[in-house]
Amino acid sequence: MWSRRQGRLRPVVCGVEELRRRGREREAVLRKARREQQLVSKRLLRDDAPEEAGEGCVSAILGETELQVQQLLRQAQRGTEEKRERALVSLRRGLQHPETQQTFIRLEGSMRTLVGLLTSNQALLQLEAARCLHELSHSEQSTVAEACLPATSYLLTYLSSHSSDFIELCLYTLGNLIVESEAVRRQLLPQGIVPALAACIQSPHVAVLEALGFALSQLLQAKEAPETIIPSSILASTLPQHMLQLLQPGPKLNPGVAVEFAWCLHYIICSQVSNSLLIAHGALSTLGLLLLDLAEAVQRSEDAGLELLACPVLRCVSNLLTEAEVETVGGQMQLRDERVVAALFILLQFFFQKQPSLLPEGLWLLNNLTANSPSFCTSLLSLDLIEPLLQLLPLSNVVSVMAVQVFLQQSGLQALERHQEEAQLQDRVYALQQAALQG
Repeated sequence: MWSRRQGRLRPVVCGVEELRRRGREREAVLRKARREQQLVSKRLLRDDAPEEAGEGCVSAILGETELQVQQLLRQAQRGTEEKRERALVSLRRGLQHPETQQTFIRLEGSMRTLVGLLTSNQALLQLEAARCLHELSHSEQSTVAEACLPATSYLLTYLSSHSSDFIELCLYTLGNLIVESEAVRRQLLPQGIVPALAACIQSPHVAVLEALGFALSQLLQAKEAPETIIPSSILASTLPQHMLQLLQPGPKLNPGVAVEFAWCLHYIICSQVSNSLLIAHGALSTLGLLLLDLAEAVQRSEDAGLELLACPVLRCVSNLLTEAEVETVGGQMQLRDERVVAALFILLQFFFQKQPSLLPEGLWLLNNLTANSPSFCTSLLSLDLIEPLLQLLPLSNVVSVMAVQVFLQQSGLQALERHQEEAQLQDRVYALQQAALQG
């Protein structure tokens, strides 16, 4: 949805189909970049390296037979807690390899044994069993994810655990499983995953919130999310309000958490289910303030990671401005501040130097801000921003088309204002003439 806009592009440099093709290419590039930055793809938590395994456990398990896996599972069920934990550690390290994962899920009763250890009353065994599930959840094979179905209800239950580390591990595991299989989502939704996630959003632990944002974003990207998950579960919960609170600028704003929830908000907005509700909750105001905060941050720092937050925030604001209800619910009033335009140009300059691929995102927002808004068009002149906009024209056809569109909107609105002033003057002259005739 991010490519929707208020003003139609005129064929200044290239045709509509060409623009659509390039838009699709840009979207594919951004998706690839996000996967490389681990914003969308599965996450893997590991607190040790494979080579740290003692006594040759890893080398013995890499090419495992079913007999070797069975032996580890038996060892994990008997003996002292230390020996059982050691067996689970060896199994977990073996499960880092696809061959062992396939061997494990083929074994009858293997998942039942792992779930039994997950639900035991010994914390260390629970943790190692959860780590084994986490390794399985990271598999690229959907059959492996579906084999974890018997454990999902317990993972949800443990989201109310007293251990923040355990909650974080369960959230990342659930996030990995959610994205892999519709069968997993069909089971998790009736089990109450949305209320469980909503309860986690009030956690004081940053690591839990970041893991929650990841799991929620995976759920929101499901193909059935716009029709079923968002309208019936997400918007009916307190999640949107809490997400906006976590995006409020200030000393409590955490960049990692903000990135995750900004993308969550983006997916909700793209569903177009009830964006007027988000605007009524002050989404535009919050995101506008966040843009100002980002502009200040890029002036203070050379941190290249800031674009990870800027991209979803720009998209959220751009898409909300295309809503027909934006005027009726006071959306424009939430952004009626020329500082937003100044902040956007600071970000455009930052993108120009550090991240040129995000320039179209910023120009798209500028286009939607200036569409049918004389005040924002006037800001371009009063803040002397025409020259910086002109400097963007040679970069690429896409960027130049967007920049020209802003110029066209500005000149069009100025002409409309002149026409309105002339019409008002003519009306006044006519009224005076009628009054004179009647006198």
